[in-house]
Amino acid sequence: MHRILFKRRQILALCFLSAAPPKIAEDIDVGRPVGHSLVQIGYYFTMKRYMIVGVGSRYRMYLDAILSEHSHSAHIVALCDINPHRLDLAMERAKAGGANPLSGPPEKFEELIRTGRVDIVIVTSIDRTHDEYIVRSMEAGCDVVVEKPLTIDPSKLRRIEEARKRTGRSIRVTFNYRYSPRNSAIRELLQVKKAIGRVKSVHFEWLLDTHHGADYFRRWHRDKRNSGGLLVHKATHHFDLVNWWLADSPSTVYATGDLVFYGRENAERRGITDFYDRGSNAPDDDQFALNLNRDPELRSLYLDAEKYDGYRRDENVFGNYISIEDDLSVVVCYRSGARMTYHLTAYSPWEGFRVAFNGDAGRIEYEVVERTTVAGSADDRGRSDADGTDQPYEQVSIRVLPILGDAYDVPVPGANEVGHGGGDRRLLADIFSPDPATDPLERAADHQSGIRSIAVGMLGNLSIASGRVVSIDEVTP
Repeated sequence: MHRILFKRRQILALCFLSAAPPKIAEDIDVGRPVGHSLVQIGYYFTMKRYMIVGVGSRYRMYLDAILSEHSHSAHIVALCDINPHRLDLAMERAKAGGANPLSGPPEKFEELIRTGRVDIVIVTSIDRTHDEYIVRSMEAGCDVVVEKPLTIDPSKLRRIEEARKRTGRSIRVTFNYRYSPRNSAIRELLQVKKAIGRVKSVHFEWLLDTHHGADYFRRWHRDKRNSGGLLVHKATHHFDLVNWWLADSPSTVYATGDLVFYGRENAERRGITDFYDRGSNAPDDDQFALNLNRDPELRSLYLDAEKYDGYRRDENVFGNYISIEDDLSVVVCYRSGARMTYHLTAYSPWEGFRVAFNGDAGRIEYEVVERTTVAGSADDRGRSDADGTDQPYEQVSIRVLPILGDAYDVPVPGANEVGHGGGDRRLLADIFSPDPATDPLERAADHQSGIRSIAVGMLGNLSIASGRVVSIDEVTP
């Protein structure tokens, strides 16, 4: 009886061979026990089918995860991009990992979803196009995973919300910083242990150095129409952290900001007179130039792709036509009554951040030094054309100072993990897990979290333009 049942299971497995991956098909042999292959088949028929739209650089994190440690629960079935050269490179990467997805331009977006039987679309395209692909995905019957920010302005946000309500589909925003153990430790101190009681005020300073910070002024981010500026594109990470740390929502924002370091006018004030049109044509000793010819991967991904869409990855950070700010100050009031002062500097000598929380039972001081210096020498790993493989040792400290009692330091597990302080790996595990464990820290970010984070940036942009305090009701649906 057992032998008959076993053969039936084998025959049932064979019925699905036409849809199973080649490796599974090869493993199934009627003449031998197939228990392991049946488990693989079970995974295959419950795994989610993914499409990625936007294959510049960030997409690789998701594709590589699907092709490797999460191949048991996720299957890449389609890739989409406006640039045929980059799409070909992405297909090569996928095939090297054992996959053979469909591919095509945005004009075939719905066809790719339909033919590939896509369950979830991962959006890693330029920020201003997020709303377009989110809405089209949901209308085609897919859920969405989108890189931060959710979108960049109130009209695009309303379009997304209308489509979400109309279709009933879900949206997840990938806030990887929540998953970094050091940031999770702050959430635990504030919300689980109540280490300083009720938080009354926060001071948050984020410093981008002239390696990382300058890069936003070379790329498409330099045009606020593409990115919403650093308050939306970059600071959405920081505003989300505070919203999550405090378990709170912003109510009003006042902001000021300007372009004070990058851009031609600022360079001229400092006495610079020699300007070039792009980094790949700059003198070899220019510390701010990104020369795409020095890196075969960058040359292939961007320089060789220019003829298809005209995008230049190596703009002069001291050139014209920069419409985003590099120095920003923000005051945020929260619904609980807490307040935050925030400052972002994009031209700092070192990179990292400092946060101080003041509560009615004490204070927490939190500091992370991600990179200590950018010297600009030929062997400096912080140079704009460095590959970033030699990551410096990060310095992390968390100190709790009770109002009554002795101060103490909090150990930080995994302080030097790569990938946004270990956040990327944990985020990917949470996204692609078929049955994620209950998370007491509530790190998974839904569309509401995405709205609350970009709301601060959008309000900040409105405040800078108008010179007034702006309410969240003015930008949220």
